[in-house]
Amino acid sequence: MTLSEAYKTQVQHIQTSSKFQPHSDQGRQAAPFPGYTVITPPREEETDNSTFYAHLQDYQQELLQLRVNSDWIVPVPPASFHLTLADLIWDSAYYDAREKNPKFEEQLRSCFADIFKQYQQSKQKQTHPIRWQMQGLLVMPRAIGVCLVPQDEASYDQIVNLRRAIYQNSNLMALGIEQHYHFSAHVTLGYFGEIAPNLDYEHLANMFSELNQQWAENSLEFSISRAELRKFDDMTGYYRESDWPILDFSHD
Repeated sequence: MTLSEAYKTQVQHIQTSSKFQPHSDQGRQAAPFPGYTVITPPREEETDNSTFYAHLQDYQQELLQLRVNSDWIVPVPPASFHLTLADLIWDSAYYDAREKNPKFEEQLRSCFADIFKQYQQSKQKQTHPIRWQMQGLLVMPRAIGVCLVPQDEASYDQIVNLRRAIYQNSNLMALGIEQHYHFSAHVTLGYFGEIAPNLDYEHLANMFSELNQQWAENSLEFSISRAELRKFDDMTGYYRESDWPILDFSHD
């Protein structure tokens, strides 16, 4: 996914993200897109990965300075940078679930209290630090970011096992939560805005390749110490109440 040949293919499929809509003179603004997710704490609330996120903010600026049309990418607020561990429910599915079941959100939080508790109890006593590292630029159909790879098998297993515990939970399935995607660990830097009809795809792919080569020289480490159930109203912020369930990987 981070090879030059892959970029040449991927850029052919990029399209405007509906998660950001044109707003008079203010450029594109976040559109309503509510739901729930399981993520690492957003940058503004976490200290473990401050060096990683500082570099990521620099990378975001480099992306924005690429010579494409002015509205081609909408950056996400650096304070909201995070790694998604498990997509849950969003937009129309979220509205439907809440309409059919007035206690949906309450039951969802209760499910995660159980899932996190069971996962914690099933872990071996020896706690292995979960370390991933940046692999390079990731071009998706409607967004762009950096992808991460595990530094060792144990780091991979812990995240895969958590995802399995989430998606195979029968109570969660009963709420309409199902697995939609394979896990491609990434941190989103921005969403695609206006794609010019005369966009030079080959030139864009080359610019991505050059950026990626520069970034790959600095192999950034990302440590995962917490998984949190978070709610979002759009793609610019992720929040939780103080009593919502969390999973602390660093404690037995």
